[in-house]
Formats: sequence, C-alpha cells, structure tokens
Amino acid sequence: MPVGTLGTIKGVTSQQLEKTGAEMILANTFHLHLQPGEKIVRGAGGLHKFMRWKKPILTDSGGYQVFSLAKLNKIEDEGVSFQSPRDGKKIFLTPEKAIEIQMALGSDIAMAFDQCPPYPATESQVKEACNRTHHWLERCIKAHNKDDQAIFGIVQGGCFSNLREISAKIVSEFDLPGIAIGGVSVGEPINQMHKIVRQVCPLLPEDRPRYLMGIGTLREMAIAVANGVDLFDCVIPTRLGRHGSALVNGETWNLRNSRFRDDYRPLDSSCNCEACRGYSRAYIHHLIRNKELVGLTLLSLHNITHLIRFTGAMRQAIKDGCFSEDFAPWQSDSKARHTW
Repeated sequence: MPVGTLGTIKGVTSQQLEKTGAEMILANTFHLHLQPGEKIVRGAGGLHKFMRWKKPILTDSGGYQVFSLAKLNKIEDEGVSFQSPRDGKKIFLTPEKAIEIQMALGSDIAMAFDQCPPYPATESQVKEACNRTHHWLERCIKAHNKDDQAIFGIVQGGCFSNLREISAKIVSEFDLPGIAIGGVSVGEPINQMHKIVRQVCPLLPEDRPRYLMGIGTLREMAIAVANGVDLFDCVIPTRLGRHGSALVNGETWNLRNSRFRDDYRPLDSSCNCEACRGYSRAYIHHLIRNKELVGLTLLSLHNITHLIRFTGAMRQAIKDGCFSEDFAPWQSDSKARHTW
C-alpha cells in the first residue's frame, strides 16, 4: 500500500497512481485530523471523493505517532496528549476519538488505536504498552459502528517472544476481519523483525489478512510473505523518489550520479511505468540535477510500480505453486536481482 499520509501520495496524482497497479493506499488519521480536519473530509463525501481515489483506503489510527512524536506527547490509560507539530496546540487522542475520526474519513479499513513502544525498551515497558493496546482495542471495537468499514487489531510485544505470543492470542480472540503486526521497523535489528514475523504469523487466524506495518523492502517482504503476511505499507518508494533515487533490479540508483548523464536507455526496460515507457535515464538525470519537480514524480511513479510488480509477482507465484523456488534468492543474504 503506497503511503498517502495527508490524503495524497506525495508528488503523484490519484490518476497516475492508479496506473501503477496499486490496489489500496494508506492515509493517516492523526495528520488528517490536524489538517484539513475530518469535518472537511466528511463534507466532501469522504476521503475517496476528497482525493479522487476509487479503490480501498486503509487509515492508520495515529498509534504510530505515539511512537514517532514521543517528545510531543504524554501517554495515559485514557489516551494520549499531543502537542501539535503544526501549531503547538494541545490534542487529546483517545481510542474512541481515533475511531470517530476514521469513521468520518470513510476509509475502508480502520486501524485500532495502539501504543507502539520504542526500541530499545524494557520488558516491563513493553508489557505495559501491550496491556494498554489490548484495552484500547476493546474500546475501539465498542466505539466503532460503521458497517461498511472493517477494523483491524494490532499485535504488539516488541522483541519479547512471550509478550508477542500473549498479544497475538488476545488480539485474535476479538475475531476481527484482519490483524496487523505492529511495533516493527522502529529501530530494532532486521533479524529481530524476521524473528517476530516467523513467531507471530502462525498464531494468527489463517482466513484473515495479515498486515505487516511499515515494511517495504524486497527481501523483508519476501520473507514475510513466505511466513504468511498479505499486506504491507511503506514510504520508501516516494521518499526515494523525492531524493532522486530509483529502485532497479533490487538496487537503489542515485539518478544524480554523472554516469547517467548520457545514458539514453530507459530506466528499467522491463518496467511499463510512465517513467520507463517514455523517458531516458539521461533525461531523468537532467531533471533531478536541475530540481525539476516532474523528475521526482517520475521516480516516485517508477518506485511504486517496482514494489507493486514485486508483490504482484509473489502473488502469482503462490497461485502457480512456485513461490519457494522463484523467491528463494530474495529470502537469502545473497544479492538477488529481479526475475518478474
């Protein structure tokens, strides 16, 4: 799921995004609450109409901001007090308020409000965050009354296996349409993230989608899919695009590099995105070196397409019964190149 924090995939229109093959996007409850406010979005007919996106939208609850804006908040059992990063105003976000905002936004999937503990944290600190997350999940479910919107719970537990097991069991017992694995990509060693995925996935219902939050690198997605994960979100493709970099053959290319100055080949001859269909590496290099915005848009479109192609290829390989063979290189430490 490409990340559209404020109801936009940065630098890309909804119509351009649709051509990448993206089927669902992510938007953020906390930031949309700050600007423009859920009342404005609801008045426009919901987030789909507001941003002209006809396909599904998942909204994060603001739980990640409990982690990322730790210096600007105070966590209590009732909720979280934030100091707005925009104007300094005080905001009190509760599980009920997070659900109320998401219902007003009209997303297809609403995430339960949770406490994402930082890394490192002590076992007692993570246990407290887990207990609060489970209590908040119950409150979110009670507050949710929108029939055409699913609500997903979130498994927490940091890098503590015992806490992950308890959290997976408790969240699964709520019998929700889907479950996310949270508290990863927060600074922990990458092998710890792999360990969490391998441990938690077998503990979750097999007939519900599993969502690994904040992950979007090829190897990590391949390992997660091998263990039963279905959904991912990540800012990587557009963040790299805005910084002049492209994802090609599993590598990250800096298009500012002078080696592309007179390279008239397409960025990736196997890719059918707008950037690769009609423009050369030399032209994109020229755009990036001159800080032309269209260059950043082209790279963002390509990078999104790159990840969509990769996940699509994994999905097809599962259907064809050849996932283990085709994507084994992406699960190893060896340098893999794309075969999709």
